[in-house]
Amino acid sequence: MASKTTVGSRIRTTVRKRLPRRIRSKIGEYGRPYRGREGQWSWIAHRVTGVAIILFLWAHIVDTAVVGWGPDAYDKVVAVYHNPLIRLLELGLVAAVLYHALNGVRIMLVDFFPALALRHRILFYWTMAVFVTAMIPITWIIGKPAIEQLFR
Repeated sequence: MASKTTVGSRIRTTVRKRLPRRIRSKIGEYGRPYRGREGQWSWIAHRVTGVAIILFLWAHIVDTAVVGWGPDAYDKVVAVYHNPLIRLLELGLVAAVLYHALNGVRIMLVDFFPALALRHRILFYWTMAVFVTAMIPITWIIGKPAIEQLFR
């Protein structure tokens, strides 16, 4: 009984045979793995920052709900935010919110103006430039007191 082959598998086999051996060894059964560029990394970072923001929102709702047990309980929970490590986490939260917002604006621009999709790499680098430029003073404002408190 002859094995059944599809057109796709015959094309993949033919293409693989025509490639040099050094390249053929890096191609799997389903083709070359995607190496990722700006679009993939911004997509991943957008999802990760979105999850981080949702986790913070959940924690914020929980710590605010503690006020129902009285002012002493609430004061104990809020005292955790004076820990320098938590302040550094707050810096990470600000970075996540800022990146998520800027990348969301970039995505909206591409959605509203489809011609900008041809320039998505430039938009990505502009987004990152604005992000880094904004994070420099923010890191100084939030990070300096946390670092000073940590090494006091």
